[in-house]
Amino acid sequence: MLDFIQMIVSGIAVGSTYALMGLAMVIIYKTSEVPNFAQGEMALASSFIAMMMLTTLKMSLVPAFFLAIAFAVLLGCLLEFFILRRAKDPNVLGMIVITIGIEMMILGTVSWKFGAEQKTMPFPIGPYDSYMIQDLFIGKLEVLILVSALVLMSVLFLFFRYSRLGLAMKATQQNNTAAKIVGVRTNRILMMTWGISSAVGAVAGLLISPVMMHPYMMWDPMLKGFAAAVMGGMTSLPGAVIAAYLLGIIENLFGGYVSIEFKSVVAFVIIVLILCFKPSGLFSRHYVKKV
Repeated sequence: MLDFIQMIVSGIAVGSTYALMGLAMVIIYKTSEVPNFAQGEMALASSFIAMMMLTTLKMSLVPAFFLAIAFAVLLGCLLEFFILRRAKDPNVLGMIVITIGIEMMILGTVSWKFGAEQKTMPFPIGPYDSYMIQDLFIGKLEVLILVSALVLMSVLFLFFRYSRLGLAMKATQQNNTAAKIVGVRTNRILMMTWGISSAVGAVAGLLISPVMMHPYMMWDPMLKGFAAAVMGGMTSLPGAVIAAYLLGIIENLFGGYVSIEFKSVVAFVIIVLILCFKPSGLFSRHYVKKV
């Protein structure tokens, strides 16, 4: 029974990372209806910028992390303005290929600048530091990831529910033409959406960095975040979050009771099943729009 509880707790912790990546992808998809496959590498670049500020510029942790998130916002805005917006009458497939191209460019740049070997992010909490509650181990870093994810999710919920910018983003997603008619600057909204999404992904990258740091570290979280977004519904922020935690728990239970070698396959099996039986996701009505 203790092993089962331990796997549930670990699944919730890893699900927080998936939730952040899933949220980042949903934020962009809600506005542009294009999945951003460069999301992981955008977070990767921000994480390495933070490491450079900590190790080379000898900055303290908090300012370095905030500057890395600011860099992520700027990177997202610039990519949308200079690359995505310049695509002439692109279809969805063309936009997906563009995001994959951006992913490869960022990955190549990070590998060239920082090298492909494993790095270490200076961080006050180590990956093996943990709390012990009776016979249950809970990693301190896992607690930090969970708390940070819950706080950020709450902020995003309030932002999209009550702020003018959040409402403008929802209007742009629901009907781009109608939003323009009532005075919403949809191009600017789309650019800011990329910036916000990039910042959310950067938080996930910065929280993963103390555990592992190399040019390919974001591939698995990005793919699992995408799986959670598909499972919950690509237009549902709460759906992506719930699905991410479910995915983390299911993945851990599968690894513990079935096969640790095929643990990573679970996310892709879920993607296939959801797309076959409920393409809109478990918590979304994809094809229904409000004007």
